[in-house]
Amino acid sequence: MNRYFSLFFGPTREDLGRPDQILRILGYVLIVLVVLAFLGYLWVYGYYAYRLLLFPFDYDQGEGFELLDTLMLSRGEWPYRDSNVYPFYSSNYPPVFHLAIVPLVWIFGPQYWTGRLVATIGTMVTAAALSYGVYREQKERRWWLVLFAALAFFASNYVYHVGPLFRQHMFMVMFETLAVVLITVIVDREEASGKTNNRHLFWVMVLLLLAGYTKQLAYATVAAVFIFLFLRQVKRSIIWAIPFAAVTGLIFLGLNVATDGQWYITTVSANINEFIPGQAIGLFRQWFDLHLVLIVVSTAYAFYQLYFERLSAYSIWFVITAVNSVTAGKWGAGESYFATAVAASCLLTPLAFSRLLDWLNSRDFSWEKTLRTRLSTVAVVVMAPLLLHQAERVFHMPTHTPFLQSIARSLGKPTETFVAPQTSCSAPQPPEPIPYVDDAFVLVGRPPTDADIAAGKQIAAAILEGDTAAFSEEAGFNLYVGRDVVSNPTQLLNLYKAGEFDVTNMVQMLDEQAFDTIILRAQFYPGPVLDVIGQKYQTVELIEMNKFVYCIMTPIK
Repeated sequence: MNRYFSLFFGPTREDLGRPDQILRILGYVLIVLVVLAFLGYLWVYGYYAYRLLLFPFDYDQGEGFELLDTLMLSRGEWPYRDSNVYPFYSSNYPPVFHLAIVPLVWIFGPQYWTGRLVATIGTMVTAAALSYGVYREQKERRWWLVLFAALAFFASNYVYHVGPLFRQHMFMVMFETLAVVLITVIVDREEASGKTNNRHLFWVMVLLLLAGYTKQLAYATVAAVFIFLFLRQVKRSIIWAIPFAAVTGLIFLGLNVATDGQWYITTVSANINEFIPGQAIGLFRQWFDLHLVLIVVSTAYAFYQLYFERLSAYSIWFVITAVNSVTAGKWGAGESYFATAVAASCLLTPLAFSRLLDWLNSRDFSWEKTLRTRLSTVAVVVMAPLLLHQAERVFHMPTHTPFLQSIARSLGKPTETFVAPQTSCSAPQPPEPIPYVDDAFVLVGRPPTDADIAAGKQIAAAILEGDTAAFSEEAGFNLYVGRDVVSNPTQLLNLYKAGEFDVTNMVQMLDEQAFDTIILRAQFYPGPVLDVIGQKYQTVELIEMNKFVYCIMTPIK
């Protein structure tokens, strides 16, 4: 039996007595429970991703604009354009994620599943990189900790909510994770061999560049990598930082010239949003509450390395990205800004546990045999409940079948959540039961249903009753019926606040009732735009999709 235990605890150096066997069996059972709990979250993630692949409309308000960016790039057009003229559209995201999807759009057309598939694959690559990072650092192979690094990442509410969406954020995290793991591998091998490997370091720089031009938030990981390199190889870090900065700047200037200056306006000016302290504090509290065990263990391990060893790239990465997550307090930001810090904690936590077990197994304690052989087993028996507690803190799952309801009930969780549909353009509605339970959110993360698909088609059909493209807060409905995508509301609001968007042309078209249909969900447009809509259009139908109420408006005759 010890041969099987060694897969989880490491090699057994001597025969064990009966009490120790019982203790190791307890540890084995607890480890199996940990793995099963987190495998359950992997299934939940997979089901959610599957349902999203079938959903042909926006689940998150920005997905359709990501799809439109991809469609434009597939046609050789820049999505960074003048928002002051029809169709009043511009993008505020760099192009790497969209370029990765372009081949699929060439083959299958502008379909939501293309970007969702690429994003999901990116999340899987990230999880695999986290597991590899743990695997190569271990002196004694403990596969449950290797598995935990990947499974804990999928289990995070934040990763679950954003990972399968047509959004670029998790693709950025993929490049970031690969860069940090690779720089660790390179430096470790160079220090062991005494030889530098600039060719491999070049690929780290490429990964960082791809991360930054997937989403601007990657600057935190760029800083972490160069800080790590500076602490290990001062001169080399400076030598590499100069061309990296130069290339980054040249690409930026090239994009700005190619788009007649719209690149800077749409990706820089539009992202300088107001900071909301209450939003930042609330999200930090939520992040800490959901990921308590991961955060505490990772922080403790980072302090341990600071005082007793050398700081690893992983510890620096965790600290820098955790601090940088304060940017989640910007208007328009959210919980996804913590995803990189979550990835780092999913790597550090199993490394900390593995390091402790390695230390216990390597000690030649002068105590009696039973105490000496029992220490690592006791440590596992303590660690496993901590990880089970972490699994409990991030609880989320659909409950649309009797079997899933029984699981939720057995875990002491409700079998449904009562929540009112989100409204902004209509009167509040009473709470309704939904078959989804989440300790973090209620409206985000619920797998879309066939009823949601039918509702989306109903909204799209309303556009076809008129002759023009709809003036819509979401792009998916116009894309579905083959009409122009008009406006990007959150982008326009940001540009308006920055003084970069003149509403004159848009207000004139709305005042002249140039659009046969208006579709509102959150009313994110600038104030003058909403004012003229209220004066010239009337609500004719309310349609609920994904627990959001959409207001369908037509011109007042």
